[in-house]
Amino acid sequence: MTVAVRFRRHLRRLLLLLASCCLLSLLLSAYFLFTNSSPSMQLGQSAEPACSQPLSMSPYRQLPYPYPPNPPHTHVHTDPVVLVLVESQYSQLGQDIVAILESAHFQFRMEIASGKGDLPPLTEKGRGRYSLIIYENLLKYAHADTWNRQLLHQYCTEYRVGIIGFYRSTENSPSVLKLRGLPLVLRTNQALWDCCVVSSSPLLHLTKPGTDRGALPGEDWTSFSSNHSTYQAVLHARAKEGAGAGSGDNPGPGFSQGHQATVVQDMGLYDGVRRVLFGQGLGYWLHRLILVDAISYLSDRKLTLGLDRHILVDIDDIFVGKEGTRMNAKDVKALLDTQRQLRSQISNFTFNLGFSGKFYHTGTMEEDEGDDLLLKYVDEFWWFPHMWSHMQPHLFHNESSLLEQMVLNKEFALEHNIPVDMGYAVAPHHSGVYPVHLQLYEAWRRVWSIRVTSTEEYPHLKPARYRKGFIHNNIMVLPRQTCGLFTHTIYYKEYPGGPKELDKSIRGGELFLTVLLNPVNELDKPKGSHVLTCFSSLWLSHSHSHTHFTHLYVQGLEILLESQKHTDANYIFFPLCFRYLLSFSLTFSLS
Repeated sequence: MTVAVRFRRHLRRLLLLLASCCLLSLLLSAYFLFTNSSPSMQLGQSAEPACSQPLSMSPYRQLPYPYPPNPPHTHVHTDPVVLVLVESQYSQLGQDIVAILESAHFQFRMEIASGKGDLPPLTEKGRGRYSLIIYENLLKYAHADTWNRQLLHQYCTEYRVGIIGFYRSTENSPSVLKLRGLPLVLRTNQALWDCCVVSSSPLLHLTKPGTDRGALPGEDWTSFSSNHSTYQAVLHARAKEGAGAGSGDNPGPGFSQGHQATVVQDMGLYDGVRRVLFGQGLGYWLHRLILVDAISYLSDRKLTLGLDRHILVDIDDIFVGKEGTRMNAKDVKALLDTQRQLRSQISNFTFNLGFSGKFYHTGTMEEDEGDDLLLKYVDEFWWFPHMWSHMQPHLFHNESSLLEQMVLNKEFALEHNIPVDMGYAVAPHHSGVYPVHLQLYEAWRRVWSIRVTSTEEYPHLKPARYRKGFIHNNIMVLPRQTCGLFTHTIYYKEYPGGPKELDKSIRGGELFLTVLLNPVNELDKPKGSHVLTCFSSLWLSHSHSHTHFTHLYVQGLEILLESQKHTDANYIFFPLCFRYLLSFSLTFSLS
């Protein structure tokens, strides 16, 4: 009896000891899971270091990680859809993010981010519904309650889903703050210079390493710093002299001494979640490039744009124009020189000239010499018909009148050895292409055997990213993009908004983004495949470039921008900004 009582007492003590150990283990696990080894300052609270001392951080624990960097049973079944959590449907940054996703034809779902971090359903029948999550406001991610934060992190680690976040500082932002639960310090409201793309970043795909010299726009930049090896700088810049401490004061392994990291990449080594964080919105052109690369990287290439770009440059209105505004011999030579320079970057690049024969030799003596020189080098260019008298086709109410105009232009072409078998045409002002003018399509087929044309009007002119192609009467209509230059904007100094507005469009602006976000890809739909095959065989097989995009931007645009301005007449005369209507015919998805 005594032995049995003693045994029971020892058993109770043993069970109590085991229970205490288990409870202590759970408490320690919870502590290391939800807190850091150093006191955490919540986002929105300012740090209080001495003004003369740089902000220092204690080294964070490298091992063990709260989550393994590569979970052993990772689900990879996710739909190629982006979840975009915005402040409101009218917020500017949210609209900029959506515009890039729409232009790249990436599927997405937009939701208003709640204060508690509530999320829509993330899974369905064992599949992840999203391959990437984008927060317009990083604060909404940082301030999410514990339940939603755990739910999101579990989804991201199990389905290998990344997070992109933007932090935009305001005049009321604290100068130094820290993200809850992450070993990352933010410094706000900085003026920065000379932004550099870090060559060692594994995120880079379209973007090529290099430095954008000069002041960055605005003085509200936020930089990131950390002592944890999970963070690496993607973009960094120099702080304005006397601006105070920076990420270079005590940099971690992924940061550079003396530079401010404006975009950082979280490799997922700390908590298993990969992230890319931006220290401003998308007003700066390099941020747009990095965003496209970040989407590709974090979605494991489910949402990506290739490096190939197929570009056809149409120059309409050849021979058209009143005296004093037409091409002379110097202009023609500059056009040839520009084409040669572009061919050094893009094999066999060729300008495509649209001609209206009625206006041949209707200028000054110097301009007539320019006409003759163009025809002397007729084999150096591609040519397409642009109507004999440059009249809009929809003004012709019977097919016989249209046929007469086209026959005159074809006879002019044959007389001057201009090729007539290219199978491509553009109507003046895109008239009659859409809405469809039936007589135009029939006349095109009968006189020129046209198979391909283009328009910027279908289904609407603006916004340009919504343009699509269609097929009518066996003629394929491609969506057309313009660079903002027309026959009435022929002088560089008189460009609407000034020369800076034009330069801005080229250097990372609308024109640059047009080429960036609109590659010619193989399409799933049969119509798209037919158009792609025909268009490539006709126009694109010799203008194919496989290159990093900033290289094409700097070498193909910026250098020629400076070298090809006509010094005598101040004409806009360089490869992607021409004094005549110049546009890109790029293949989008077809309806």
